[in-house]
Amino acid sequence: MNEAKKILVVDDDPYILMSLEFLMKKNGYNVMVARNGTEALDIVEKQLPEIVLLDIMMPDVDGYEICKRIKATKKLSHTKVVFMSAKTKEADIQKGYDLGAALYVTKPFSTRELVKQIADL
Repeated sequence: MNEAKKILVVDDDPYILMSLEFLMKKNGYNVMVARNGTEALDIVEKQLPEIVLLDIMMPDVDGYEICKRIKATKKLSHTKVVFMSAKTKEADIQKGYDLGAALYVTKPFSTRELVKQIADL
C-alpha cells in the first residue's frame, strides 16, 4: 500500500481549518494544520508536505510570501501549493499562479470539488 500523501492546511479561520482537516483525513491524506504563516513555514521545513492548502490573507506572513519561500527552497520544489482565498480579482489569482501555485480556489468553495481537484494534482 502506498503511503498517504502529506498535506498541510493553513488558515487562520478555525472553522475552515477544522472542516478541511476532517475532510482531508476522511479522504486518506496525512494531515497537518497551521493557524498562521509562521507555523506553516516551520511545519513545511520539517515535514516536507506534498501539498499545501494555503489561505492568502493571514495576520503574520501572507500566503503569497509562504508560496514564494516554498518555491525558493530546493527540498520543497516538488510541493504543490493550492491557494484558498476570498481574493477573487483576476490580478490576485494571476499573482498566485505566477508564484507557482498548482491551483487557486476562491472562497466560498465546494469541499467536494476541492477534494476532487487536489486528487487530480
